[in-house]
Amino acid sequence: MKATGTFELTAFDPTDVRPQPPIETGLPVGVSTMTKEYAGEITGRSATLFTAAFDMNSGAGSYIAMESFDGALHGKAGAFNFIHSATTAGTDRTDEFFHIVPASGTGELTGITGSGALYVDSAGGHHIWFEYELP
Repeated sequence: MKATGTFELTAFDPTDVRPQPPIETGLPVGVSTMTKEYAGEITGRSATLFTAAFDMNSGAGSYIAMESFDGALHGKAGAFNFIHSATTAGTDRTDEFFHIVPASGTGELTGITGSGALYVDSAGGHHIWFEYELP
């Protein structure tokens, strides 16, 4: 099944977590936490651990995020984890990865497997979809 939706970033909070021992590279590495609210065929909220090597001036870098989702897909309620990453040179999005973590589903989403994607449209709207299977 495929569920589509939109989301709003409701919080983005950088932390003091940095690689140890400190290693100087061309891009700073940091960890932030994020929260999102979802609407559409995907409803609910998520909490995210977001790690990135990113240059705020050029917009270039890469990220990897572990997201814990609590809500519903097509009205089936539960929670699960998904992981996603991508790279950008500042105006593009490449090398994307998006996967539902096996064995992470609860409630009516127990046993969920699959993948998906997210993107930001030209007007700044945030979109997400899951291509998923349930037992």
